[in-house]
Amino acid sequence: MKKTRRKFTGAFKAKVAIEALKERESLAELSKHFEVHPTIISKWKMEFLKNSASLFDHQSKETETEIDVDKLYSKIGQLEIENDFLKKNLKKIGL
Repeated sequence: MKKTRRKFTGAFKAKVAIEALKERESLAELSKHFEVHPTIISKWKMEFLKNSASLFDHQSKETETEIDVDKLYSKIGQLEIENDFLKKNLKKIGL
């Protein structure tokens, strides 16, 4: 009988990787507890360490977009003032 391949969520993989990083239990104990092969746990641990830096890079991009929003709001304010100025002067001229 053929077994179907198990699929794990990212949250589960992260949980197992964090437990492996804590090193409170051996890989054999973790594999029994989570019912995953020790090689897979080691792979997830290395992948977690390799990709953890991207989390902090993503946060720095968010602050850059906030700066752009502030610039846009200031530009909107400037354009509204210019628009009001032109409306008043056009009324004076009679157009």
